[in-house]
Amino acid sequence: MYKLTLLVCLSLAALQAEKKVKDQGEYDLYNAVLKDIQANNFQKAIGDLDTWSQKYPDTDYKDERKAYYVQAYAGAGQPAKAVDTAGELLSHDLDAAFPGAEGQATVIRLLYNTAWAITQVKNPTPDELATGEKAAHRLMDYDKQLPNVTPEQWAQARADMKQKAQAALLYLAMLPGAQAMAKQPPDCAGAEAAYTKAVTQYPDKSALAYELGRALSCEAKQDKDKFPLAIYEFQRAAVIDPTLGDPKNDPKKIRDYADKAYIAFHGSDEGLAQLKDQVKQSALPPAGFSIKSATVVANEKEAQFEKSNPQLALWMKIKAALTDTNGEQYFESQLKNSAVPALRGSLVAAKPACHPKELLVAVPLPDAAQPLKPEITLKLDRPLNGKPEVNTEFQWEGVPSAFTKDPFDLTMDTEAAKIQGLKSTPCAATPHRTAARKK
Repeated sequence: MYKLTLLVCLSLAALQAEKKVKDQGEYDLYNAVLKDIQANNFQKAIGDLDTWSQKYPDTDYKDERKAYYVQAYAGAGQPAKAVDTAGELLSHDLDAAFPGAEGQATVIRLLYNTAWAITQVKNPTPDELATGEKAAHRLMDYDKQLPNVTPEQWAQARADMKQKAQAALLYLAMLPGAQAMAKQPPDCAGAEAAYTKAVTQYPDKSALAYELGRALSCEAKQDKDKFPLAIYEFQRAAVIDPTLGDPKNDPKKIRDYADKAYIAFHGSDEGLAQLKDQVKQSALPPAGFSIKSATVVANEKEAQFEKSNPQLALWMKIKAALTDTNGEQYFESQLKNSAVPALRGSLVAAKPACHPKELLVAVPLPDAAQPLKPEITLKLDRPLNGKPEVNTEFQWEGVPSAFTKDPFDLTMDTEAAKIQGLKSTPCAATPHRTAARKK
């Protein structure tokens, strides 16, 4: 708060010639206030200022006294009083009220302390907000170099003044959103509107992007379309400044939070690198921006899988329904005695091996472990010719007739004529016994 050490308090010797103290008593009180402030004894300064105000209400130094009140209130941890007192002065022409080099120093101290104080007021009034904003803007724009300092000192002071002004303006920009979020229940939509406005004013401030993300995430509890917008802002904050403007913050914390939010919503980090590049370009998402949810991604993959593997997809749906809690009910009410479209699987075993009337079949996924376990029993209307080759893939049509859940087995009645692609080899001839020759 007190980095502007070069802007020292006025000395009584430098008081404007046209202004005079009433008597020795006022002189002593003025001098006491100066000593209090120079010693950072702000509470005592407030007491001496009160005594001065009571004994000399009509002084030539009313404006100077108010400026010292602002400094003392700010230093004593009474920011609201500092801002309220500053408001009375900021309605005047400060250059006219505080002329000369010493007047410049007073103006800078007044603006500096007011800009700091407004950031400490928890629930500022509209008038206090207006005063704080006015002081911060004037402090930011103040460019009259003090004649009694070197260019290097002035450059250092200006940098500090701008930093304080920027902090105050950022606080003021964030305040409406913070107040909306603090309501019970939070005013999520109001916070989004306030933070969006603030982000538009200060697009390079990652703290604003992060808070806008929080507001959007709050809205997403009722409107899921807000989630992608929230993720955009979290990523924006993580990319442009993951400390959120505070070097004490761990940057990894915000980066991890933003990445986890994306992955949790999308289902993977696919596309995350591209999003990180995109958020660098704009403080707000472009029109039509969206991120596919994990559900949408899964549905698209399922649709593509069904298109590429229709028979396997059909069986997976049937099996999922059969293995569900109500699997037996599903079988009896929907599957039993109903013709099923053509399925495709692999032969695990044939009974008997030659001219079988029963086939044990597996319908494996592409990465299924070997050896395959039978899932379906095909009962044929007539024996097949030859000896079917195990592990042969083939297609059939059938009608489910029985089901057991444990061990899992679906029995289907199948016409031999509706089996396609099953490879087989001729059965070996059965040797015939010849009668023993009579001797």
